[in-house]
Order: sequence, then structure tokens, then C-alpha cells
Amino acid sequence: MALSESQIPPDAQHYLVCGTEDCEKNCQFYCNECHHPMCEQCRDEHQKSPETKDHEVVPYKQRKRQLPMQKCKIHPTKDINLLCEECKIPLCSKCGTTTKHRGHLFTDLEMVFTEKCSSCHAEITKIRSYFEPTSQDLKQEIARDVTEIKKIMEGIRKSVKAESEALKNLVDTVTSDKMEQVDKIEQSLLETLNGQNQEIYDYINYLTDLVRTFYGYLSPSNIEQLTFAFKSENLIIRPIPETSKPVPPIFTAGQYSKENVAKLLGRITVPNIKPENRKIKSMETVPIQLKPTGKQRKQEIEKSDVKQTLSLSSSVTKVREYTVPGVDDVYHISLGKSGRLWVSDGDGNLVQTDLQGNRLQKIQTSGQDEGYHTYTQDGDLIYTDEHNKVINRITPDSTITEFIKTGVWGPISVHCSHINGDILVGMLKKKNPSKVTRYNKTGTEIQNIQRGNKGQPLYSYPQFITENINGDVCVSDHYSGVVVVDKSGQHRFSYTGQGSWFRPYGICTDVLGHILVCDTYIDTVHLLDQDGRFLSLLLTQQQGIKYSRSVCVDDENNLWVGQLDNNTVKVYKYLQ
Repeated sequence: MALSESQIPPDAQHYLVCGTEDCEKNCQFYCNECHHPMCEQCRDEHQKSPETKDHEVVPYKQRKRQLPMQKCKIHPTKDINLLCEECKIPLCSKCGTTTKHRGHLFTDLEMVFTEKCSSCHAEITKIRSYFEPTSQDLKQEIARDVTEIKKIMEGIRKSVKAESEALKNLVDTVTSDKMEQVDKIEQSLLETLNGQNQEIYDYINYLTDLVRTFYGYLSPSNIEQLTFAFKSENLIIRPIPETSKPVPPIFTAGQYSKENVAKLLGRITVPNIKPENRKIKSMETVPIQLKPTGKQRKQEIEKSDVKQTLSLSSSVTKVREYTVPGVDDVYHISLGKSGRLWVSDGDGNLVQTDLQGNRLQKIQTSGQDEGYHTYTQDGDLIYTDEHNKVINRITPDSTITEFIKTGVWGPISVHCSHINGDILVGMLKKKNPSKVTRYNKTGTEIQNIQRGNKGQPLYSYPQFITENINGDVCVSDHYSGVVVVDKSGQHRFSYTGQGSWFRPYGICTDVLGHILVCDTYIDTVHLLDQDGRFLSLLLTQQQGIKYSRSVCVDDENNLWVGQLDNNTVKVYKYLQ
């Protein structure tokens, strides 16, 4: 069932046609008296006609809403067209003359209806422009918090298991020490007892020999032997050797409890902190304007139609050239909003300069021939440190701090989204497929892109990275070509050049969704459309390009190109 005009959503994309018969031009205006949509030409004719020259003709969005036709139940021949201000009920003109409504104030019901429709559309606009997107933002924030909480809890689980393993190892070590102590005590006691046993054994042998001797005295064979036996000292029996009972050790069981062990394994506590309410942006910051002024409308049209007014130029023209002091060549360029740029070379030099060529800062990094730095939405510069596995931040006052720690992964390339401020990072790890990790603007990991739709590794060496206007993540991989995935991480396409030899380096996108990528080995810049179709070799040696290494597009839609063999940045106009 088709919607009536009043039911059509205000943001619906429908084609308005002039209501004049046989006129198919765009509708721009509306006659409030006739309730008739019309184009500019029909409006002029309408206002010239003697019958309609005094009619109120307004822009279509400012039109009065036509009141739905409804007959009065009391006076069936009359239309309901008034509102009694005191009774707050709709009625016909004849009802207004009755004694029931005598002396009451009446308002044109069509005017009230128009005001109510405008009010409804204003509320719909508020919902669509503020409440819905703000709620969606909160939903996404909650989803990120769910991911973060799961990550934190998994980290706690790993920590508890690690503590448990450490405690088990410590218990095994202590047990081994105590067993060794028991063995030593046992050995000492047994040595003492064995000595006493040997002493008694020797004494028993002595007694046996003594008994044999005494038997010999009982039947002497000569007088000398008998005389020897009568000597008193020969009749004395040596006393039994003294021995002692061993004192065994006593084992005293350890005094511990479940609580003691729990303390040894650390504590899991929930901070006694009141949860912070999520920030909801004020509705005052959301522009809601049903009837923009002529100047505002012109600005809105100019802004929204920038894509339609731009197209590829028939020729590419060099418009500027800059020399960057402090670097030997230009491997990567980061352009800021303040008329400043950062440039890096293959020796780890990262230099900030203004557009007059004055060097403002220079720092030494571990970066080489990768796109390892980018401006954030806040105007800071962030850059990767593959060696220390961190991403650093440089604020406008030149303060350098650690921003993100990447764990066991080495970050080599980085890009800050112009859409939502997310940080996209190309990562390497030995014996693992390379990946692209997405962090939000606060540095919380929210996405990993590593494998294609069939489980195949997407990246070999994600050397440069950027984002297109539709949210596609575009990676220049030195070995895999240009690899593009959508914002959910699904592989869309790969571009491997126009010949057998293609080694991409710097990559960027423009306001029309074009993908521009350097090919250093054949001194060109390739131009692709948003879906990966090859359009042209935008720059070649004929435009003075040699060893093109880095590209970026500025706010004026100019293309900046850095080269391998010198410290010059060339700027080209390629859109018109």
C-alpha cells in the first residue's frame, strides 16, 4: 500500500514532479491556496495570472499541509475546517455559529494541521539526527566495552593460572627440599644404629671366644694353663657396650587454609568506584534546521555537491614543489591541518616542516621505508616503533608519550581514520600471518583483520595503509599488491598491477573514492576506482616522476608525491 504524502519520511529520497499537467520538470515550489506543487516556470506563470497572482507561493519545504477532507457529523454537507480554541475540538463553519460555541475563538484548522505536521517533522528530524545516531553510538560503545571486558577477564584468568602454576612449582621445590632433609636425617640415624649393631656384634663374638676359653680352663692340659686361669684379671668379663635408642624426627603438619592459599594466588577485587555515566552529546551540538536560509542552503548544497562538482582532469599539472631539509628522500608524508607536514626517509629520520621549508622538529625513529606515521583528528602525530612494539604520540607542544602497546606484534604502518578517528595498524609477528589491527581513538583494540573469506592469509608485509570514503581498509603490501577489505574485515578485492612486475609502496584515497598507489620500480602512480578497477597511470616519468615512493591528498584535492632519490615533494592538480 502506497504511503500518503504526510506519511512519507522527511529523509526519504523521492523524486518531486511539477503538478501542472504535462509538465515533468522538478517541483521546487508550492501554492498554499491551491495546494499545488509546481516548477519554477509554472510558478512564474501562476503569479502572473490575474486569478492567482495574490496566492502565497513558497518553497516546497515551507508549504502548508493540505488538511485531510472530513465531513462534519452534525452538518454532513460541511467540511471540518476550524478548531475551537476553548473546547479544543475540530468543527465545521456552521458549528461555529451555534450557541454552544458562541463567543469562542476559532483557528483555521489547516494552519493548526500545518503547525502540527511541522512539529512532527521536527521531532522526527531530532530522532533521526540526534537520538537514533547517539543511541547507535552508545550501542557500539557498549559492544566495545563487552569486547574489552572479555579481554580483561581473559587476562585475569591467564594471570590466575600463571600464579597457580608458579605456586605449584614452588610447592614442588619445597617438597623436594623437605624430602632431601628427611633422607639426610634417616641416613644419620641409620649410620648411628648400624654402628651400635656392629659394636654389639663384635661383643657377642668376644663372649663366644671367652666361653670357649673358660671351657679350656675346666680341663687343663698342663699346670701353667691352670695357673693362668687362677689369675683374677683373666676371669673378668668386659661389660656390655652401652647403646642408645634413636630419637626420630617429628613431622608437624603445616598450618594453612583455603584462605591462605587464596592469598598466595593474589586477589581479584572490583574497585569501589561509582561507574562513570556514559557521555551523551548534547542535542544543542546537533544542527536541526527545517528551513535553512538562502546563504546556509547555498553552503549546504556546495558542501554536499563537492563530489558531483569534481572529476578527473584531462591533464595532470604540477602546481608546487617543496624541499624538506633533514631527510635524504621522502618515503612517507603526513599532512596536518595547520599547514605543517611530517616527512620520513629510509634512515629513520622523521622531520616536521612548514610550507616555507623551515624545519621545525626532527626525531630519530626505528622506522624505515614504511608508512609509519599519521596525524590524528586531534592534531597530534602518532608513529610506530616496531623494535619496542609501541605506538608513540607527539602533541603540538612536542611532548612524546607512549600511546598504544602492541604486545608481541611489531607495528610497521599506521593510519588514522578521517571518518571516526579509529587507528589502523599494520602488524608483523614471526611465523604468523601479518595482520591489520583497528584501535579506537583512545587506543582500545576493537578489530583484527588477518585472513580472507576462505581462511587464507591476506597480508605478507602491510607496508602502507589507508582508508577509503566508504570505510574500506586499503593496504599496500609489498608482496601481495593492494589488498582491500570492507569495514567489517571482509576481503573485497586485490590489485596486482598491469604487468608481471608490480611492487606497491605509498597509498592514499581521495574525495571521489579513488585509490592512488605508487609503483617505484616503473616510476608511476596507479589510479584505481573504489572497486579496484584500473583507470590509468596517473603519473609517469613524463610528469617528472622518478622512483615515486609516497602519496597523499590534501584538503584542496591536490596530490603530493615523495620520491626515493631526493628530498623534494611535488604537488599535482589532477581533479577539476
